[in-house]
Order: sequence, then C-alpha cells, then structure tokens
Amino acid sequence: MDHSLRCFGSTLPKTLLQFLLSPSLLLFISFFSFSNAAFDLATIPFNDAYSPLFGDGNLVRSADGNGVQLLLDRFTGSGFVSSNMYQHGFFSANIKLPSNYSAGICVAFYTSNNEMFEKTHDELDFEFLGNIAGKPWRFQTNLYGNGSTNRGREERYRLWFDPTKGFHRYSILWTAKNIIFYIDEVPIREIIRSEEMGADYPAKPMALYATIWDASNWATSGGKYKVNYKYAPFVTEMKDLVLKGCSVDPIQEVSARELCSDQHADLEEQDYAAVTPLRRLAMRRFRQRYMYYSYCYDTLRYSVPPPECVIIPAEKQRFKETGRLRFGGSHRRHSRARRSRTSTPVDESDQGDM
Repeated sequence: MDHSLRCFGSTLPKTLLQFLLSPSLLLFISFFSFSNAAFDLATIPFNDAYSPLFGDGNLVRSADGNGVQLLLDRFTGSGFVSSNMYQHGFFSANIKLPSNYSAGICVAFYTSNNEMFEKTHDELDFEFLGNIAGKPWRFQTNLYGNGSTNRGREERYRLWFDPTKGFHRYSILWTAKNIIFYIDEVPIREIIRSEEMGADYPAKPMALYATIWDASNWATSGGKYKVNYKYAPFVTEMKDLVLKGCSVDPIQEVSARELCSDQHADLEEQDYAAVTPLRRLAMRRFRQRYMYYSYCYDTLRYSVPPPECVIIPAEKQRFKETGRLRFGGSHRRHSRARRSRTSTPVDESDQGDM
C-alpha cells in the first residue's frame, strides 16, 4: 500500500481492495484512485516566474495572478516562458483546452533550451492536437537530447476525458535518472536513463514554455483539416503553475551538479519522482487502452528499437510495423503522414476520424 498518496474524496485502502478483487473495474479504479490523489505541490503566481514569449496582446493574465489565457486568432498565437532555466525539475500546470472546432491547433506545454543551444537543444513535450467539431483532442509526448531531432521519440494517445470541459493537471518530471509524464497524477510514460542513450537523454538546463499556435500543415489528419478562424479566438487556459527545480545560469562556470546537489536530492525524494507498483499498473492500463502510436514499435523508422525502449511482447503484437495499432483494434485507421515542429514524419491516422 502506498501511504505517500494524499487522498481526497476517496478511501484508498477500500479502493485498493476493490482494485484487487474486481478485474473488470481495473481501469476505472486505477484512474479513479489517482484522480482523487494530489501531489504536494507549491504553485507560483504567473508574474513571479514567467514572461510573455510572443503574441503579448493574446496573453491575458487572470485577475488573481494565478493563471493565464493563451489566445490564437488570425493574426497570431501566443505563449510564455519561465524567467529562469532549470537543471532538472518538476513542471506542471492545470490546463483547459479550446472547445468546439479546434482542427489545426497545437497547444504545447514543454521544456526546452532551443534559444540557448540552437543546434544541440534538449526538449520534453506535451503537444495537444486539435480536431474538427465533435471529435476528440489527441496529444503526443516527445523528447530530444543534444539536438537529436532526427531521432524523434513520439508517442500518441487519446484521453479518457474531455479536456475542454474542465482543468486537468499535466506534469513533466525530469531528473538525472528518469523522466515521467503525468496526467492528473496518473503516469502515462516513463523514460529511464541508460548509458546507451548517451547525449540523447536531455541533460542541459531548460526553461518551461507554453504556446498555442497554428499547426494546420500537420496537426489534424496530417494537415487535411486546417484552422478555421471563423471560430477564433481559440483560448486555452492555464493555472496553478508549478516550477520545482534548481535554477541555474546555463553558461556559468560552476557545474550545476555542484550547485544543485541538495535540490536534486530533494526532487528525487518527492512522491512523484518514482512510479510505484500501483502507479505502474495504472500506467500500463492507460497505455493498453489509449496509446495508438509508439516509436518503439515503428520498425520502419527504427529497425533496432532505441535503447530506452522496453519491448513488451504482448504489447508489440498489438502494433503494426508502422508503430500504429493493428487493424481490428480500438481505433479506426486511415494512413496519413504528418510533420511536427522538430521530428521526422510518422504515420498519422484517425486525427478527426473518431
């Protein structure tokens, strides 16, 4: 039993008992138990830690100073960036996505150092991909290390909720040991650092970014559906922002390891820094039901899976050589190609078809 979870509105021991005794409720219970558990997080007012990145007029701060609206109209999108760069950290926000017709839109919540290290940048991404009216948003996670943009590590998923109806917390943990992507305290992806990854593992200080922009050329059905500005402005809301990490100057002479040792140790001791057995079960269930593309199973891109991939034989059988679910799975397929901001094209399908 994981006593580190802080539960509100549910009794975890009872939930765990149900979890163990009723396999048919496994997915529901695993998500329910985590959506009612909260990490111990300290938020930072927007003006204290962030500044506009572009589209200043389309960035609207909340009255309480705790959040911001990012708008996209026919003239520009908008975005913000953290005032500092961090050597490892936990980056998190409650986010609500635009509703109605959102095809062609990309909302990104990510860490990067591209402005400082243009040719050797690191990056960790949540990218939310809009859709035509009545069809669900999709999203992908990705990472790059040391400018390895030719080795994209995309995974694509559906959500088990409507992200336009309310706020949900999206989080990125980055340590020297591992990277974990979370949604509402449910881990959806973990990358464990290995020697074989070498410089492909993000290692240089990064800032936190959030943007909304026109990605008509690839975001929905490989570019089939464009942004329709009849529905503008498109608004995404972000609040309860979290930055926990060691703030550093990326060009300082003193090593970040020396300056940040205590903060790194504190970060790695946090509840969210490890995938407990119960969380791992929830992660596996999420990936079984909601992941529809994985680069680890895309043998057309990688004849040998990248070293961080954990190949699960039963899971591999569900995917085609393109890394997409096989015909007869839970998703309809119409093969299309897409191109992201920095990654190589992957087989894009069913954006807007479900």
